[in-house]
Amino acid sequence: MKKLRIVFMGTPEFAVPMLDILHRSEHEVVGVVTAPDKPAGRGMKLQQSDIKKYAVEHALHVLQPEKLKNEEFLNQLKSLNVDLFVVVAFRMLPEVVWNMPPLGTINLHASLLPDYRGAAPINWAVINGEKETGVTTFKLQHEIDTGNIIFSDKVTIEETDNVGDVYQKLMNIGKDVLLKTVNAIANGDFPQVPQAHIKEVKHAPKLHTETCRIDWNKSTEAVYNLIRGLSPYPAAFTTLNGKILKIFRAEKTYPTSRNEAGSYDTDEKTYLKFYTTDGAIECKEVQLEGKKRMSVSEFLRGNPFR
Repeated sequence: MKKLRIVFMGTPEFAVPMLDILHRSEHEVVGVVTAPDKPAGRGMKLQQSDIKKYAVEHALHVLQPEKLKNEEFLNQLKSLNVDLFVVVAFRMLPEVVWNMPPLGTINLHASLLPDYRGAAPINWAVINGEKETGVTTFKLQHEIDTGNIIFSDKVTIEETDNVGDVYQKLMNIGKDVLLKTVNAIANGDFPQVPQAHIKEVKHAPKLHTETCRIDWNKSTEAVYNLIRGLSPYPAAFTTLNGKILKIFRAEKTYPTSRNEAGSYDTDEKTYLKFYTTDGAIECKEVQLEGKKRMSVSEFLRGNPFR
């Protein structure tokens, strides 16, 4: 197998296991491209991305361009004389970048393509109540997430899984699928299967504030899946006595007595539930605006309903 010179591009925690397995492989990661450091927290101190932290710890060469078409950045990439670019959870690349290496650029996407192309594939798979999802490697081309599929693998989404649980499952299988892909490319023997043309392909657009607002006029199942699909971040929310209440964990219930959708019921000690069109959502873990995340029993002790 040919030893490849690779530049890895990624930013969040999700991409770290993928960079790690390539760094420990027979191939050589000669550069890591990640987001610029950004001020965050109360002190607005500069924070490094998870990928940069890993790269610095392992003495890998780091590039942090503000603009991907910057001439100085492009010259730096060319000087590394790489065979392949690998992209995991990074920005959309211009053609001048993804078309640069002799072997092209591959991406690992957190869905079973062609479904859930876009910025938030894990969230939308859970929000939509899918029973399985997975990861897919493919060759980059002009339209986002549409390149020829190389390999994929699946995981089961359990009834109680939230997006954090599925995130961990996909990180675990993603690293192996990625290394398998890179090794196949190094051997010059890998499939390139065109993505199926499906009219009703499911999309995974960026999450906005209104995406996270709970509509109690929907079914219990739909609200339950929204809560799972946004936990632990950014979290589904409703309003309670004029304040935002984030719901991180909940259970579906179908009480015999029915109240108006959007109304709530509580014994002020152990339970808080909101009614939907066909049942109710019993909150288990919440966070009121200005407060910390806590169990419902803790919340009710500190926030009596008078």
